[in-house]
This record gives sequence, C-alpha cells and structure tokens, in this order.
Amino acid sequence: MRSFPSILALTAAAAIACAHSQPEPAPAPQPQAAAPAPVAPPPAAAPEPQRPPKAPDVQPVSIYFEFDSAVLSPDSRSALQSFFDSAQKRPDTRVRVEGNCDERGTREYNLALGQRRADAARSYLVQLGLDASRISTVSYGNERPRAMGHDPESWRENRRDDLVPTAEAIGRADSR
Repeated sequence: MRSFPSILALTAAAAIACAHSQPEPAPAPQPQAAAPAPVAPPPAAAPEPQRPPKAPDVQPVSIYFEFDSAVLSPDSRSALQSFFDSAQKRPDTRVRVEGNCDERGTREYNLALGQRRADAARSYLVQLGLDASRISTVSYGNERPRAMGHDPESWRENRRDDLVPTAEAIGRADSR
C-alpha cells in the first residue's frame, strides 16, 4: 500500500508543478473602436434635362412716317418684317403698337392720325401672318414726344409707331 500514498503525492506534485509552469494568460483584447464603414461616394448628379434653346426676346422697334401720313414706307415694311420674324419665334409675347405724331395739328386730329398709323402697322403684321389677337393698338397723338424740339428733325422723330412687346396674357380683349 505504499504505492497509494506515493501515487497520491506524485499526482499532487504534478498538479502543483503544472499550475506553476503554465504561462500567464494573455490579457483579454481591449475592445477597439470599430473602423468607420467606408463612405460610399455620393450618387452622381442626374444630368440636367436638355432644354431647347430659349427663343430670343422680341426687341422694341420704331417705324417712321411722313408728315400727315399713315402710309408705310419701304424702310418701315422692312422693320416690320424683322419684327414679325422675331415675334413668330415667341408665341407667348403680345405686341402693343403705339401711334405717335408731331406737335403740329389739333389734339383730336393727332389722336386720329396716330390711330391710323398704329392700325397700318397692325394690318401689315396681320398680313404677314401674326395672329391679330396678339396685337393691340393705342394712339398717343402728340402727347408722348421722343424729341422735345420744335424743328423738322424733332418732328420727324415724333412721327412714329413704337412696337412694344408685352408679357400680357394672350386671350385678353383687343384694346383697339
């Protein structure tokens, strides 16, 4: 029976020896901050839809008349043709034809002459094909002179129609 206490002593000695010969456990890993997830690049901007090129704006035009006349000259017809070409490209634009006179003549006569001049330009634009509902006329007679002098040059400048593009809504009553 000697062997039992010896085996027991040997087993205890081995257990003690093993307990001291084991390496110390490695420290537990410290929690590390999670690496930020890679940021996806922003989505590519959708290409802007291509818009058709904007039609050029219609520019105001003045045409001129001889003394006591509402007859369109060749120069006036040419200017009206150019104006018509621009206005056709902008169907959203209305036109106001403003008839003017020089200071000679009575107020009533000049208002009537200014209206005849405005109507002459309107009729020509309609003959060219501009929709009559887009054109309004007004006579200012001699009330809105462009040149303030009392001489032939000033009078020539004041005998005119001014064609003014407007942004009024299409479909309103004609002001003739």
